[in-house]
Amino acid sequence: MLRQMLLSTDATTIALLVSGALLLLSLFASKVGGRLGLPGLLLFLVIGMLAGSEGPGGIMFDNYELTQFVGTVALVFILFNGGLETSWRTTRPVLWSGISLATLGVVLTLGIVGAAAHYILGVPWVLALLLGTIVAPTDASAVFSVLKERALGLKGQIRPLLEFESGINDPTAVALVLGLTELATHPDLPLLSIAGGFAQELILGAGIGFAFGRLGVWLLNRVNLPLDGLYYVFTVALVAVIYGLTALFHGSGFLAVYIAAVILGNSDFIHKRTLRLFHEGLSYLFEVVMFLLLGLLVFPTQLLSVALPALLVSLVLIVVARPAAVFLGLAATRIPLTHKAMVAWVGLRGAVPIILATFPLLAKVEGAHTLFNVAFFVVLVSILVQGTSLPLVARLLDVKVPLDNHPTMPLEYTPTGAGKNDLVELILPAHSPVVGQRIVDLHLPAEALIVLLRRGDEYLIPRGNTKLYAGDVLQMLGSKAFLDEVRVRTAAEDT
Repeated sequence: MLRQMLLSTDATTIALLVSGALLLLSLFASKVGGRLGLPGLLLFLVIGMLAGSEGPGGIMFDNYELTQFVGTVALVFILFNGGLETSWRTTRPVLWSGISLATLGVVLTLGIVGAAAHYILGVPWVLALLLGTIVAPTDASAVFSVLKERALGLKGQIRPLLEFESGINDPTAVALVLGLTELATHPDLPLLSIAGGFAQELILGAGIGFAFGRLGVWLLNRVNLPLDGLYYVFTVALVAVIYGLTALFHGSGFLAVYIAAVILGNSDFIHKRTLRLFHEGLSYLFEVVMFLLLGLLVFPTQLLSVALPALLVSLVLIVVARPAAVFLGLAATRIPLTHKAMVAWVGLRGAVPIILATFPLLAKVEGAHTLFNVAFFVVLVSILVQGTSLPLVARLLDVKVPLDNHPTMPLEYTPTGAGKNDLVELILPAHSPVVGQRIVDLHLPAEALIVLLRRGDEYLIPRGNTKLYAGDVLQMLGSKAFLDEVRVRTAAEDT
C-alpha cells in the first residue's frame, strides 16, 4: 500500500517529505548525541550515509555539482553568522595570532600532510599537496557548533582565537585549492601566477568586505522597510551580493562575507537582536542540510578501500601537523603552553574539506576520487576523536572554566536609526563603587534610564530605593554619551 502511494506521488512531494523527515531525525539525534557525548555533526553525517545508496534508505545521490553549490551557500551563511557573533573586544587581542594560524598555519599544515600523503598514498606531489590543502583549514561550522553543543568554557584567549581562526582560514584554503587544482590540470602554469591570484583574492575580499560591512550598517538604519520581516530578506540578499560581487572580481567571497559580518556584529543597527537570532537559526539549518547531503554523497565501501592510509594521514594531521602549525604559528606570542595545546587539539575538520575536495573532482583531476574519500575519512576521524574528547582534554590541560552564559533580558528596543538612544546591559562587578547604594543616591543622568534589573534568576522593576549588589545586571536606555558616563561612574561592564 505504502509503495503504491509513493509510486503515485510526484517527485517534489517525495523530496519534501524525505527532506523534512531527515531534518527532524537529525534534530532529535543531536539531542540524543549530546547526552551520549557525541557531536551532532557526526550524527548528521551518519544519518546521511544510512539514507544513502549503500544504506537502508537507498537514496541514489552522486551529484557533486549540487553538493558544491549547496556547500558553498551553506558555508557563506555559516561564516556570516560566525562574524555576527564575533566580538571585536575579545578578538582584537588575538588578531595577529589568528591571522598567523590562518596563513602560516595553513601553509605548514598542507606541507606536512602533503609530504605524508605523498609517501603513504603514493600519489604525485601536486595531488599530495592538494590533499594537504583540502584538510588544512579548521572548520568554522564544526568549531562554532561543537563548542556551543558541549557548552565548553575555555580560559583566556582560547575560544576567541579558535573562532577567529576558523572564520578566516577558509578563504586561504579555498584560494590555495583553486590554485593547486589549476596547476594539476595545467602543469606548465607558472607558480608566480598562482601566488598572484592568491594575494588578489585575499586583498579584494578584505577590502570589499570592509566596504560592504560599513554600507550594510548605513542601509539597515536608513532603508525603513514597511515590514519587520523584510529586514531578514534584506540581510540574506546583502550576503548574496557581497559574496557574488567579490567572486565576480576574483576576490575571496568567503573572506568578504566574514569581514562584513564582523563589522555589522560590532555596530548598532535596527532589529540587531532579532536578525542575529534569525541568522543563528539559518546557520544551523544550513549546517544540518550540508552534513546530511555530504553523508548521502559518500559511498561507505569506497571509504573502506582507503581506510588504513586515510587513518595514517588523519593521525599525521592531528598529532603532527596541527600541533606544529599552532606552536610555530604562535611562537612569538605569550599565550601559555597549555592554551596552545588546547588550540592545537581543537583543530576540528568538518564539511569544508569535503566541499573543497569537490573542486578537483569537478575539474576532472586524475585521482580526485581518492582525495575525496580520504578527505571524508579525515573529517570522520577528526569529529569522532577530537570532537568527543574536547571536555576531557580541557580538564587535563586545566583550561576549562564554567561557561559565562548570561540569560537574555526580556525587554527589546528597536532603534529608530537616528543613533540617539540605545538599550544596553551592564553588569556591576564586586569592586563597583555603587554596590550597596540605593539608585536614588547615585544621581545618575536623567537621560540614562534603568528600565530593568536582573538579580540571579529574578527580574526586578527598579525603584529609587532599590539597592544595588555585585552581579546585578542593569538594562539601561539612553544615548551613548550618557551611558558611557554611567559606565565610568559605576565601573560597570557590558555583558
